[in-house]
Amino acid sequence: MSSSVELLPHQQSYLSLLLASRILAFDGPYTLKSGRKSPYFFNAGLFNTGAKVAELARCYAEEIVNSGLLGSKEEQENTVLFGPAYKGIPLATAVALSLSQAPHNIDLGFSFNRKEKKTHGEGGSLVGAPMKGKRVIILDDVITAGTAINEAVDIIKAEGGHLSGIIIALDRQEKVTETDDVSAVGAVAQRLGTKVTSVVNLNQVIAFLESKGMSKEVEGMKEYRSRYGVQ
Repeated sequence: MSSSVELLPHQQSYLSLLLASRILAFDGPYTLKSGRKSPYFFNAGLFNTGAKVAELARCYAEEIVNSGLLGSKEEQENTVLFGPAYKGIPLATAVALSLSQAPHNIDLGFSFNRKEKKTHGEGGSLVGAPMKGKRVIILDDVITAGTAINEAVDIIKAEGGHLSGIIIALDRQEKVTETDDVSAVGAVAQRLGTKVTSVVNLNQVIAFLESKGMSKEVEGMKEYRSRYGVQ
């Protein structure tokens, strides 16, 4: 493994799961929404069993704690996890459950939004813990153009919450346009003035593949990174 790229135990476990379950696949090329031809594809929809979701949630929980997103003990007690519909709904639920258990034992509120506002019963578009006056951490899978994150931030503001960070499953470390100086994730962090972290990033994926002797896949990813990526 590259000596300049650190992989913590939960990240190695996570990457092993991505490969074993073909959540990270290399039998492309794959045409992305941007029109780019990518040699790899990250399919978060394949986190589709209890065991896979449990491991995903454990890795998110580890990264949330390790990254410092939770802040101080006092700040933790004022923090809510937010999972934007639809993928974020099971994610926020599972991560909150994982954080509440050993070794973390951190009991956080969580919430998610409805795509359409409910006009009866409790009404509104938010389900779960209230955000008003709370620090809110957004949980999502990836950031491409940042459109979904913008919508999530609008919901948080409307509910009286304060964005305190974002965590995603994979940082592709990729520019939105070839002339950009920063990645899509970096642009979101700058624009919102918040910390964005990921369970793993592209450089870590490449280092892990190198350690497994997957030279063909590494070559394709490095070529793609040289054209569209940022270091």
